Amino acid sequence: MAILKIARMGHPVLRRPAEPVETPIPAVVKQLATDMIETMLDAPGVGLAAPQVHVGWRVIVFRVPADRSTGQPGDTVVEPQVLINPEIEPLSDEMALGWEGCLSIPGLRGAVPRWTRIRYRGLGLDGQPVEREATGFHARVIQHEVDHLDAVLYLDRMPDMRLLTFTEEMKYFGTGFGAAPPPGEGRRATDPQP
Repeated sequence: MAILKIARMGHPVLRRPAEPVETPIPAVVKQLATDMIETMLDAPGVGLAAPQVHVGWRVIVFRVPADRSTGQPGDTVVEPQVLINPEIEPLSDEMALGWEGCLSIPGLRGAVPRWTRIRYRGLGLDGQPVEREATGFHARVIQHEVDHLDAVLYLDRMPDMRLLTFTEEMKYFGTGFGAAPPPGEGRRATDPQP
């Protein structure tokens, strides 16, 4: 097992669509998936796509930790999983705005619309078909990682760039997704003036 180097925004590997993995699943893909899980947990993150570790294959790993799960059907705790050649099908037109970060874009968070309910399918590490329905955070993390396979970053999906912030500044947004704070709001008297 190994910790892999994570590609950061700007590296061309993140802007190239990934290639499907052949079946039966080659041993090199199984080793990659094992290393990706270790890398994701070390980062720490909740998802990682092969292009993020400089490999152009359609492989993602993900998890839903207890602090992110709503406990509702489709959004329960999920231990680290591997999904090869994933596909997503929205199960309703309903979308929700939610905060996302990315290991390839460290230190930033943005509000991104995602389908609230999806079905995803692909292959497990053993080559067997996987098909599940997901809601809430579970659905969000799958959509985020599959976007990486299609050369899409969460920034590309943001409808309002005023809802992009450094992680340390999220406190100014509260829990809602209204307009960004007016210039100067939240500034301390000792902060430099523009």
